[in-house]
Amino acid sequence: MIPHSSQPLVIVLTPVYNGEKYLCECIESVLAQTYQNWEYFIFNNCSTDRTLEIAQTYAEKDKRIRVITNSEFVSRLRNHNIAFRQIPLNSKYCKVVHADDWLFADCIMEMVELAEANQTVAIVGAYGLRIDRVSWDGLPYPSTVIPGRAIGRNTLLGGPYVFGSPTSLLIRSDEIRKRHTPYNEANQHADKEMCFDILRDRDFGFVHQVLTYTREHSEAASTFSHQFCTYFLGDFEILTKYGRAFLSAEEYEQQIRQRWKRYYAFLGSRMFFNGDKEFWQYHRDTLSRLGYSLSVEKIAKAVLVELLDLALNPLNTSMRIARKIKRSF
Repeated sequence: MIPHSSQPLVIVLTPVYNGEKYLCECIESVLAQTYQNWEYFIFNNCSTDRTLEIAQTYAEKDKRIRVITNSEFVSRLRNHNIAFRQIPLNSKYCKVVHADDWLFADCIMEMVELAEANQTVAIVGAYGLRIDRVSWDGLPYPSTVIPGRAIGRNTLLGGPYVFGSPTSLLIRSDEIRKRHTPYNEANQHADKEMCFDILRDRDFGFVHQVLTYTREHSEAASTFSHQFCTYFLGDFEILTKYGRAFLSAEEYEQQIRQRWKRYYAFLGSRMFFNGDKEFWQYHRDTLSRLGYSLSVEKIAKAVLVELLDLALNPLNTSMRIARKIKRSF
Protein backbone atom coordinates (compact mmCIF):
# COMPACT_ATOMS: atom_id res chain seq x y z
CA MET A 1 0.00 0.00 0.00
CA ILE A 2 1.35 3.43 -0.97
CA PRO A 3 1.83 5.66 2.11
CA HIS A 4 -0.36 8.76 2.08
CA SER A 5 2.68 11.05 2.10
CA SER A 6 3.89 9.66 -1.25
CA GLN A 7 0.57 9.13 -3.03
CA PRO A 8 0.43 10.91 -6.43
CA LEU A 9 -2.62 13.07 -7.04
CA VAL A 10 -5.58 11.31 -8.69
CA ILE A 11 -8.36 13.37 -10.26
CA VAL A 12 -11.77 11.71 -10.13
CA LEU A 13 -14.34 12.95 -12.66
CA THR A 14 -18.09 12.49 -12.73
CA PRO A 15 -19.85 14.07 -15.72
CA VAL A 16 -23.54 13.92 -14.86
CA TYR A 17 -26.97 14.87 -16.13
CA ASN A 18 -30.04 14.24 -13.94
CA GLY A 19 -28.24 11.70 -11.81
CA GLU A 20 -29.99 12.23 -8.48
CA LYS A 21 -31.15 8.62 -8.23
CA TYR A 22 -27.66 7.13 -7.80
CA LEU A 23 -25.33 10.10 -7.28
CA CYS A 24 -25.12 9.81 -3.49
CA GLU A 25 -23.97 6.19 -3.76
CA CYS A 26 -21.40 7.20 -6.37
CA ILE A 27 -19.96 10.05 -4.27
CA GLU A 28 -19.94 7.95 -1.10
CA SER A 29 -17.86 5.31 -2.89
CA VAL A 30 -15.21 7.92 -3.72
CA LEU A 31 -15.20 9.18 -0.14
CA ALA A 32 -14.72 5.59 1.07
CA GLN A 33 -11.52 5.02 -0.93
CA THR A 34 -8.52 3.72 1.02
CA TYR A 35 -6.45 5.94 -1.28
CA GLN A 36 -6.61 9.49 0.07
CA ASN A 37 -4.77 11.86 -2.29
CA TRP A 38 -7.58 12.60 -4.70
CA GLU A 39 -9.63 15.55 -5.85
CA TYR A 40 -13.14 15.01 -7.13
CA PHE A 41 -14.71 17.14 -9.88
CA ILE A 42 -18.44 16.74 -10.55
CA PHE A 43 -19.54 18.24 -13.88
CA ASN A 44 -23.25 19.03 -13.77
CA ASN A 45 -24.67 19.23 -17.30
CA CYS A 46 -27.57 21.61 -16.51
CA SER A 47 -29.50 18.95 -14.61
CA THR A 48 -33.16 19.62 -13.92
CA ASP A 49 -33.43 17.32 -10.88
CA ARG A 50 -31.62 17.46 -7.51
CA THR A 51 -28.19 16.58 -8.94
CA LEU A 52 -26.68 20.01 -8.28
CA GLU A 53 -28.12 20.19 -4.76
CA ILE A 54 -26.76 16.75 -3.87
CA ALA A 55 -23.30 17.49 -5.29
CA GLN A 56 -23.06 20.86 -3.52
CA THR A 57 -24.06 19.30 -0.21
CA TYR A 58 -21.08 16.93 -0.40
CA ALA A 59 -18.75 19.69 -1.62
CA GLU A 60 -19.58 21.75 1.46
CA LYS A 61 -18.48 18.86 3.66
CA ASP A 62 -15.25 17.89 1.87
CA LYS A 63 -12.94 20.48 0.29
CA ARG A 64 -11.57 17.87 -2.14
CA ILE A 65 -14.91 17.91 -3.98
CA ARG A 66 -15.63 20.61 -6.57
CA VAL A 67 -18.88 21.10 -8.47
CA ILE A 68 -18.87 22.72 -11.92
CA THR A 69 -22.08 23.45 -13.84
CA ASN A 70 -22.06 23.97 -17.59
CA SER A 71 -23.44 27.26 -18.86
CA GLU A 72 -25.53 25.33 -21.38
CA PHE A 73 -26.60 21.74 -21.93
CA VAL A 74 -24.16 19.73 -24.06
CA SER A 75 -23.97 16.15 -25.33
CA ARG A 76 -22.83 13.34 -23.06
CA LEU A 77 -19.46 12.98 -24.79
CA ARG A 78 -18.84 16.73 -24.90
CA ASN A 79 -19.46 16.88 -21.16
CA HIS A 80 -16.74 14.26 -20.75
CA ASN A 81 -14.34 16.35 -22.84
CA ILE A 82 -15.16 19.43 -20.78
CA ALA A 83 -14.31 17.41 -17.69
CA PHE A 84 -11.07 16.06 -19.16
CA ARG A 85 -9.88 19.59 -19.98
CA GLN A 86 -10.14 20.58 -16.31
CA ILE A 87 -7.55 18.04 -15.15
CA PRO A 88 -4.91 20.08 -13.26
CA LEU A 89 -1.24 19.95 -14.23
CA ASN A 90 -0.20 18.52 -10.86
CA SER A 91 -2.35 15.37 -11.23
CA LYS A 92 -0.69 12.12 -12.29
CA TYR A 93 -3.79 9.97 -12.85
CA CYS A 94 -7.40 10.44 -13.94
CA LYS A 95 -10.32 8.25 -12.83
CA VAL A 96 -13.80 8.59 -14.32
CA VAL A 97 -16.72 7.26 -12.31
CA HIS A 98 -20.14 7.62 -13.87
CA ALA A 99 -22.90 8.94 -11.64
CA ASP A 100 -24.84 5.68 -11.77
CA ASP A 101 -21.75 3.55 -10.98
CA TRP A 102 -19.51 3.22 -7.95
CA LEU A 103 -16.07 2.08 -6.84
CA PHE A 104 -15.06 -0.59 -4.38
CA ALA A 105 -12.97 0.83 -1.51
CA ASP A 106 -9.58 -0.37 -2.80
CA CYS A 107 -10.16 0.58 -6.44
CA ILE A 108 -7.91 3.63 -6.76
CA MET A 109 -5.23 2.20 -4.46
CA GLU A 110 -4.90 -1.04 -6.42
CA MET A 111 -4.86 0.69 -9.79
CA VAL A 112 -2.34 3.35 -8.80
CA GLU A 113 -0.04 0.77 -7.21
CA LEU A 114 0.09 -1.17 -10.47
CA ALA A 115 0.71 1.95 -12.55
CA GLU A 116 3.41 3.24 -10.18
CA ALA A 117 5.23 -0.09 -10.36
CA ASN A 118 5.10 -0.09 -14.19
CA GLN A 119 5.86 3.28 -15.75
CA THR A 120 5.16 2.06 -19.29
CA VAL A 121 1.51 1.44 -18.36
CA ALA A 122 -0.82 4.27 -19.41
CA ILE A 123 -4.19 2.60 -18.77
CA VAL A 124 -5.14 0.28 -15.91
CA GLY A 125 -8.27 -1.87 -15.99
CA ALA A 126 -9.81 -4.46 -13.70
CA TYR A 127 -12.74 -6.84 -13.41
CA GLY A 128 -16.05 -5.09 -12.95
CA LEU A 129 -19.36 -6.14 -11.47
CA ARG A 130 -22.25 -5.48 -13.84
CA ILE A 131 -25.42 -5.93 -11.79
CA ASP A 132 -24.84 -9.57 -10.78
CA ARG A 133 -22.06 -10.79 -13.08
CA VAL A 134 -18.33 -10.21 -13.36
CA SER A 135 -17.21 -8.79 -16.70
CA TRP A 136 -14.06 -7.86 -18.64
CA ASP A 137 -12.24 -11.08 -17.91
CA GLY A 138 -10.11 -13.14 -20.25
CA LEU A 139 -6.58 -12.03 -19.48
CA PRO A 140 -4.31 -14.81 -18.19
CA TYR A 141 -3.61 -14.72 -14.47
CA PRO A 142 -1.28 -13.57 -12.96
CA SER A 143 0.03 -11.34 -15.79
CA THR A 144 -0.68 -7.69 -15.01
CA VAL A 145 1.12 -5.81 -17.81
CA ILE A 146 0.36 -6.38 -21.49
CA PRO A 147 2.00 -4.49 -24.38
CA GLY A 148 -0.45 -2.00 -25.83
CA ARG A 149 0.06 -3.28 -29.36
CA ALA A 150 -0.67 -6.84 -28.22
CA ILE A 151 -3.88 -6.05 -26.35
CA GLY A 152 -5.08 -3.83 -29.22
CA ARG A 153 -4.42 -6.52 -31.79
CA ASN A 154 -6.09 -9.19 -29.69
CA THR A 155 -9.18 -7.03 -29.20
CA LEU A 156 -9.52 -6.22 -32.91
CA LEU A 157 -9.23 -9.90 -33.77
CA GLY A 158 -12.15 -10.78 -31.48
CA GLY A 159 -10.30 -11.57 -28.25
CA PRO A 160 -11.72 -10.79 -24.81
CA TYR A 161 -12.85 -7.20 -24.26
CA VAL A 162 -10.92 -5.93 -21.23
CA PHE A 163 -11.32 -2.13 -21.46
CA GLY A 164 -14.70 -2.25 -19.73
CA SER A 165 -16.46 1.06 -19.20
CA PRO A 166 -14.94 4.47 -18.38
CA THR A 167 -15.64 3.75 -14.71
CA SER A 168 -13.44 0.65 -14.82
CA LEU A 169 -10.28 2.44 -16.04
CA LEU A 170 -7.50 4.57 -14.55
CA ILE A 171 -5.57 6.67 -17.10
CA ARG A 172 -2.36 8.67 -16.78
CA SER A 173 -3.28 12.35 -16.82
CA ASP A 174 -0.54 13.29 -19.28
CA GLU A 175 -2.19 11.04 -21.89
CA ILE A 176 -5.45 12.95 -21.39
CA ARG A 177 -3.81 16.37 -21.40
CA LYS A 178 -1.97 15.82 -24.68
CA ARG A 179 -5.32 15.31 -26.46
CA HIS A 180 -7.44 18.45 -26.87
CA THR A 181 -10.54 16.29 -27.45
CA PRO A 182 -9.79 12.94 -25.79
CA TYR A 183 -13.20 11.62 -26.80
CA ASN A 184 -14.28 11.55 -30.44
CA GLU A 185 -17.71 13.07 -29.87
CA ALA A 186 -19.10 11.53 -33.06
CA ASN A 187 -18.43 7.95 -31.93
CA GLN A 188 -20.76 6.53 -29.28
CA HIS A 189 -17.86 4.30 -28.22
CA ALA A 190 -15.34 7.09 -27.82
CA ASP A 191 -13.98 5.63 -24.56
CA LYS A 192 -12.91 2.49 -26.42
CA GLU A 193 -11.50 4.55 -29.29
CA MET A 194 -9.36 6.56 -26.87
CA CYS A 195 -7.90 3.33 -25.46
CA PHE A 196 -6.69 2.34 -28.92
CA ASP A 197 -5.26 5.80 -29.51
CA ILE A 198 -3.23 5.65 -26.28
CA LEU A 199 -2.14 2.02 -26.57
CA ARG A 200 -0.37 2.54 -29.88
CA ASP A 201 2.59 3.74 -27.82
CA ARG A 202 1.91 2.64 -24.22
CA ASP A 203 1.10 -0.52 -22.27
CA PHE A 204 -2.05 -1.78 -20.58
CA GLY A 205 -2.19 -2.85 -16.94
CA PHE A 206 -4.80 -5.10 -15.37
CA VAL A 207 -5.68 -5.75 -11.73
CA HIS A 208 -7.16 -9.20 -11.21
CA GLN A 209 -9.77 -7.98 -8.73
CA VAL A 210 -13.36 -6.74 -8.95
CA LEU A 211 -12.91 -3.02 -8.34
CA THR A 212 -15.92 -1.28 -9.91
CA TYR A 213 -19.68 -1.60 -10.20
CA THR A 214 -21.42 -0.63 -13.46
CA ARG A 215 -25.16 -0.21 -13.38
CA GLU A 216 -27.44 -1.05 -16.29
CA HIS A 217 -30.83 0.63 -16.47
CA SER A 218 -33.16 2.29 -18.95
CA GLU A 219 -31.59 5.75 -18.56
CA ALA A 220 -27.98 4.56 -18.97
CA ALA A 221 -25.96 5.57 -22.04
CA SER A 222 -25.56 1.91 -22.92
CA THR A 223 -29.32 1.68 -23.46
CA PHE A 224 -29.04 3.93 -26.52
CA SER A 225 -26.25 1.74 -27.88
CA HIS A 226 -28.36 -1.38 -27.40
CA GLN A 227 -31.42 0.21 -28.98
CA PHE A 228 -29.62 1.44 -32.10
CA CYS A 229 -26.92 -1.26 -32.18
CA THR A 230 -24.15 1.32 -32.34
CA TYR A 231 -21.44 -1.27 -31.66
CA PHE A 232 -21.15 -2.35 -35.30
CA LEU A 233 -20.25 1.04 -36.71
CA GLY A 234 -18.48 2.25 -33.58
CA ASP A 235 -16.09 -0.68 -33.77
CA PHE A 236 -15.79 -0.33 -37.54
CA GLU A 237 -14.68 3.29 -37.12
CA ILE A 238 -12.06 2.20 -34.60
CA LEU A 239 -10.85 -0.52 -36.96
CA THR A 240 -10.47 1.87 -39.89
CA LYS A 241 -8.63 4.43 -37.75
CA TYR A 242 -6.29 2.18 -35.80
CA GLY A 243 -6.38 -1.24 -37.44
CA ARG A 244 -3.23 -0.69 -39.47
CA ALA A 245 -1.31 0.23 -36.31
CA PHE A 246 -2.18 -3.06 -34.59
CA LEU A 247 -2.75 -5.58 -37.40
CA SER A 248 -0.82 -6.87 -40.36
CA ALA A 249 -2.05 -5.76 -43.77
CA GLU A 250 -3.59 -9.18 -44.35
CA GLU A 251 -5.32 -9.22 -40.94
CA TYR A 252 -6.66 -5.71 -41.49
CA GLU A 253 -8.19 -6.49 -44.89
CA GLN A 254 -9.67 -9.71 -43.55
CA GLN A 255 -11.29 -7.89 -40.63
CA ILE A 256 -12.74 -5.25 -42.95
CA ARG A 257 -14.36 -7.93 -45.13
CA GLN A 258 -15.66 -9.94 -42.18
CA ARG A 259 -17.17 -6.93 -40.44
CA TRP A 260 -18.98 -5.70 -43.54
CA LYS A 261 -20.36 -9.19 -44.02
CA ARG A 262 -21.54 -9.46 -40.40
CA TYR A 263 -22.94 -5.93 -40.47
CA TYR A 264 -25.17 -6.50 -43.49
CA ALA A 265 -26.17 -9.94 -42.24
CA PHE A 266 -27.30 -8.21 -39.05
CA LEU A 267 -29.19 -5.50 -40.95
CA GLY A 268 -30.86 -8.20 -43.03
CA SER A 269 -32.00 -10.05 -39.91
CA ARG A 270 -33.17 -6.75 -38.42
CA MET A 271 -35.68 -6.45 -41.27
CA PHE A 272 -37.56 -9.36 -39.69
CA PHE A 273 -37.99 -7.32 -36.50
CA ASN A 274 -39.32 -4.10 -38.04
CA GLY A 275 -36.58 -1.69 -36.97
CA ASP A 276 -38.02 1.81 -36.51
CA LYS A 277 -37.16 4.84 -38.64
CA GLU A 278 -34.77 6.26 -36.04
CA PHE A 279 -32.74 3.04 -36.12
CA TRP A 280 -32.28 3.16 -39.90
CA GLN A 281 -31.63 6.92 -39.87
CA TYR A 282 -28.86 6.45 -37.30
CA HIS A 283 -27.16 3.88 -39.51
CA ARG A 284 -27.53 6.01 -42.66
CA ASP A 285 -26.11 9.09 -40.92
CA THR A 286 -23.22 7.25 -39.31
CA LEU A 287 -22.25 5.49 -42.52
CA SER A 288 -22.36 8.84 -44.33
CA ARG A 289 -20.06 10.39 -41.72
CA LEU A 290 -17.61 7.53 -42.27
CA GLY A 291 -17.73 8.01 -46.04
CA TYR A 292 -20.09 5.17 -46.97
CA SER A 293 -23.72 4.80 -47.95
CA LEU A 294 -26.26 2.23 -46.84
CA SER A 295 -26.44 -0.46 -49.52
CA VAL A 296 -30.05 -1.52 -50.16
CA GLU A 297 -28.72 -4.22 -52.46
CA LYS A 298 -26.60 -5.81 -49.73
CA ILE A 299 -29.49 -5.68 -47.25
CA ALA A 300 -31.79 -7.30 -49.80
CA LYS A 301 -29.21 -10.01 -50.44
CA ALA A 302 -28.90 -10.68 -46.69
CA VAL A 303 -32.69 -10.87 -46.39
CA LEU A 304 -32.85 -13.31 -49.31
CA VAL A 305 -30.21 -15.54 -47.71
CA GLU A 306 -32.20 -15.57 -44.46
CA LEU A 307 -35.45 -16.38 -46.30
CA LEU A 308 -33.90 -19.21 -48.30
CA ASP A 309 -32.34 -20.65 -45.19
CA LEU A 310 -35.63 -20.30 -43.34
CA ALA A 311 -37.46 -22.17 -46.09
CA LEU A 312 -34.97 -25.03 -46.04
CA ASN A 313 -34.41 -25.19 -42.30
CA PRO A 314 -37.09 -23.15 -40.51
CA LEU A 315 -36.43 -24.12 -36.88
CA ASN A 316 -32.66 -23.71 -36.90
CA THR A 317 -32.80 -20.48 -38.90
CA SER A 318 -35.37 -18.90 -36.59
CA MET A 319 -33.26 -19.80 -33.56
CA ARG A 320 -30.11 -18.45 -35.22
CA ILE A 321 -31.78 -15.13 -36.07
CA ALA A 322 -33.02 -14.83 -32.50
CA ARG A 323 -29.52 -15.51 -31.13
CA LYS A 324 -28.04 -12.93 -33.52
CA ILE A 325 -30.45 -10.28 -32.35
CA LYS A 326 -29.87 -11.19 -28.71
CA ARG A 327 -26.08 -10.89 -29.11
CA SER A 328 -26.47 -7.53 -30.80
CA PHE A 329 -28.51 -6.24 -27.90
